[in-house]
Amino acid sequence: QVQLVESGGGLVQTGGSLRLSCAASGRAFSNYVMGWFRQAPGKEREFVAAISWSGGYTYYADTVKGRFIISRDNAKNTVSLQMNSLKPEDTALYYCAADPRGWGYVLDLSRGASVPGSWGQGTQVTVSS
Repeated sequence: QVQLVESGGGLVQTGGSLRLSCAASGRAFSNYVMGWFRQAPGKEREFVAAISWSGGYTYYADTVKGRFIISRDNAKNTVSLQMNSLKPEDTALYYCAADPRGWGYVLDLSRGASVPGSWGQGTQVTVSS
């Protein structure tokens, strides 16, 4: 397993930007598919984005496509989420997650049919209107 610590959350106005970071410790970070999920008050946790081991493949929820960008740096054991054109409905607790299975599981992860093996503690993002 890997241990994950998120940072970068905060309060931002509608239309603004934030960059979330997730630092991983443990073994073989580059072997993990990395993802971001979020959970708003009173709602179920939902998938946001995922990135493959090498960073060559990415996948986004329709609600954030074109606004958010996921990236990773395997040399630094970090994964980031650049969030642009933020909306009040993006307000949520954002979680970093790691999964040791292959990229073929990303659809299951995005649909909630499968759960990543490791989670961070979350970082709060609040978008004011």
